[in-house]
Amino acid sequence: MAEHALLPFLRAQSQNSLTRLYGRPSACLSVSRLLQPLEQQIVMSLLWLEAPVAMASISSWTLPTKDAQRQWEAAIGSLNSLHLISETRGAIDLNPMFRAGLRTAILGGGTHQSFGVPCDKSDKEGKDGKRGAVTIDFLDKHASQKWETILHYMVSSGTEQGMKPSEGVLYLLRNGGLMSSATPSTITSKGFQFLLRPPHAQLWDLLSQFLQMSEDRGMDLVEVLSFLFMLSTMELGQDYFTEFLTETQEVMLEDLRDYGLVYQRKAKSKRFHPTRLATTLTSSLPPLLSSSMKGSSLESNPAGGTPDSQGFIIIETNYRLYAYTDNPLQVAVLNLFVALKSRFPNLVVGALSRESVKRALDNGITADQIISYLTTHAHPMMRKNNPIISSTVQDQIRIWENERNRVRTEEGYLYNDFRTERDYQDVLQYARQLGMVVWESDAKKIFFGRLAGHENIRSFISRRTQSGM
Repeated sequence: MAEHALLPFLRAQSQNSLTRLYGRPSACLSVSRLLQPLEQQIVMSLLWLEAPVAMASISSWTLPTKDAQRQWEAAIGSLNSLHLISETRGAIDLNPMFRAGLRTAILGGGTHQSFGVPCDKSDKEGKDGKRGAVTIDFLDKHASQKWETILHYMVSSGTEQGMKPSEGVLYLLRNGGLMSSATPSTITSKGFQFLLRPPHAQLWDLLSQFLQMSEDRGMDLVEVLSFLFMLSTMELGQDYFTEFLTETQEVMLEDLRDYGLVYQRKAKSKRFHPTRLATTLTSSLPPLLSSSMKGSSLESNPAGGTPDSQGFIIIETNYRLYAYTDNPLQVAVLNLFVALKSRFPNLVVGALSRESVKRALDNGITADQIISYLTTHAHPMMRKNNPIISSTVQDQIRIWENERNRVRTEEGYLYNDFRTERDYQDVLQYARQLGMVVWESDAKKIFFGRLAGHENIRSFISRRTQSGM
């Protein structure tokens, strides 16, 4: 089981910040969800104990094998790095603040309001401004529309007509290196890799960048994290009051609306609904369920689901490509590196060409990323092949990349006209020691050195000349 993307960020925080965070029961519950199964087992074993447990006793909880011991030590080290446990005098104890918070989250009670303040179910505002419930289906469609707008803008680089993300989202995409800073902005290699990731990973990639941006804006990170954890523990379909949020959390609410994590009827509304994107932040459930998003996660799911989610691309050895999809986002992604020829209700036909692949390479997309995408989304019939994507196709894509990379420029100086072989070898050896030799020819007694080392090489030649060597 892979480690959650947020854990490295939490480990980088100070003990004081984490202790403040663990003062919120919702944060304690959310962090416990992010842990590995063995780490969760250790936490739950210590949760209801009132005294530290001797290390000798804890060691007896594991199997007497090297592998089990190694996993145990790794789990203890991970919990230590998150300041969830402490070791004192050969005994281990759970962080008192975390223990109290997790107990409260499990048992309930208190007036901490860390799980939000729900509105009265008999008094809700509908999407049209009239009294009535905002349904879960409506929230799913709202979240999908917001998220698809972001992804579609990335692959189209804003050239297609339609909805455009807010300036805050665009700043986040550029600042995170997913889109270039040039005008017009284009998707980068990192951005294309982002599209290959599942929705949960995509969401946390953006939120991790949002956390970094929050630090630059001088926002209280504990408040930022606690609000994200609060959202992850809320009930889908329930609306919550905004008046109990802190100033920082109210500012966040405006940003998170743009990502589709929350819905508000109006910007100044006194209540908000968390969407499925928010309520699944710390769970393993899919963050998007609407039909329009099926298969658009850009991550295959062989275990089941729609035909799109199992793969939809067939590519022949003549580089002709057939994509069985009607999803606009998937078509836009293919258009980054495929020359599309025809489009039918549930089929897109195109071909890989030197021009289409080089266009993708110019945007920072690599040959390996193109091959990875084709492999990830290969049709079930293609998956019977070994390799899935023909070696002919893979080799040709790499050849087109090598054609582009076979010539590179380097600023520097050409050193020639040496009087003797010894002069040439001495200067060449000195340049090698500096790591400044780009090219050399012993037959012609010349070499090319980098610009950064020219002053040192010239000084060395001058000293040799003056000394008469």
